[in-house]
Amino acid sequence: MHVTGELEALLTHSAARQGREPQELVQDVLTDYLAEEARFVEAVKRGEEALERGESLTREGVGRRLQRFLNT
Repeated sequence: MHVTGELEALLTHSAARQGREPQELVQDVLTDYLAEEARFVEAVKRGEEALERGESLTREGVGRRLQRFLNT
């Protein structure tokens, strides 16, 4: 992959601050991004499937779940 200009400078600077090679940093960043993207797409798919089955929460149900989460 080829980057130019300001992005290349930012990448070089960030890698140097971490004591890493720019290519290594790019590999790690892309790996993390793609894993997170796959996780997000899967979560959306599960949500869509739940909606198709008629499984959804009301506004009040969402509020109750948030309250339980915040109180733990």
